[in-house]
Amino acid sequence: MASVWTSMTETILEYTGLSSTAFFTIAAMMVVTYKVVCSMFVSADDFVPVKREPLHLGDLTEEELKAYNGSDSQKPLLIAIRGQIYDVSSSKMFYGPGGPYAMFAGRDASRALAQLSFKPQDINGNLEGLSDAELEILRDWEDKFIEKYARVGQLVPKKTLTEKEKDENASRIEEVLKATKVDMMQEGGSAEVNGVHKAGHL
Repeated sequence: MASVWTSMTETILEYTGLSSTAFFTIAAMMVVTYKVVCSMFVSADDFVPVKREPLHLGDLTEEELKAYNGSDSQKPLLIAIRGQIYDVSSSKMFYGPGGPYAMFAGRDASRALAQLSFKPQDINGNLEGLSDAELEILRDWEDKFIEKYARVGQLVPKKTLTEKEKDENASRIEEVLKATKVDMMQEGGSAEVNGVHKAGHL
């Protein structure tokens, strides 16, 4: 056994120039480093792709977009850039809960991406005051999103009613007014009848 160890030590020293102690210490450190680095990433076996139908959400307000921040696993992960909304569900490890960019999900992250900022006050769609260099950075981000993710809608200040919705709302208002008018007439009629009864008793 001693001769085997001696032979191994001599071989290590000959090929690496290191003592056996130094060699095995470095080898152990490499193994630990490999394990730590691997633990930082999702393995292919652990990743289960979520099958979703192609989305087209249309117009969303900022308040409605917040519902797609990853808090509901049944909903896709959405991020807006320059008012355009993208489905980033395929990068859940980055934009999902616990991910390094999770704070951007459900928000318009234009300003934060342009400034490479993680400050909450910068996570918005306001582009005022950005420098040419920052706008160029934002364009690079936008190009990456266009290439990698599906665009599913756009941000609007508040939803504009379609002609059909306007007609439906007008019809509902008309029905409410008619019902109110009928109630008032019935109440007036009852009061009149009660008045006659009272007069008859006088």
